[in-house]
Amino acid sequence: MASTHDVIADASVWVRRFAPLIPVEGSVLDLACGAGRHSALLASLGHTVSAVDQDINAIQDLHNPRIQAQQANLEGAIWPLAGQIFSGIVVTNYLYRPFLDQLPLMLSGGGVFIYETFADGNAQFGRPSNPNFLLKPGELLSLAARSDLKVVAYEDIYLDQPKPAMVQRICAVKGHLKGCIPLQFGG
Repeated sequence: MASTHDVIADASVWVRRFAPLIPVEGSVLDLACGAGRHSALLASLGHTVSAVDQDINAIQDLHNPRIQAQQANLEGAIWPLAGQIFSGIVVTNYLYRPFLDQLPLMLSGGGVFIYETFADGNAQFGRPSNPNFLLKPGELLSLAARSDLKVVAYEDIYLDQPKPAMVQRICAVKGHLKGCIPLQFGG
């Protein structure tokens, strides 16, 4: 069993960079949370976290009272999180398009959306290679635009760490973000 410190150390640089923007009031959704690296990070920042995945054994091993594990079929016919509202939503290394447009609807005003996953072109580096699991160019920007989210930062880039990959990632806010943060594009 990994320590909480080890789990947090594995958190995405992108998520670590933008997680401090998430308002502390309300809870944060860590969708397809896996072993809980982002749930542990968010809990360490004072958030109550809903850690949702099909397999929650690893996240339960963290024994963190700020993390509420929820087992759910994220790819079924019915969206299992309907009606829930969060001050932040974090998704990494996961894409299931049928419910993608539901995520911005689940943000409270001022809520922060942090999304990072594999993008078109990743097949040259291995898995995932199926286009169903790779973001198309500008797909996250389109999601933000049609959901009326304000983009804080966006990248569609090649990364060589932790392994070579094509990645698309965004940090966006529903409504206004406290303070003034410039729009940043990369890639």
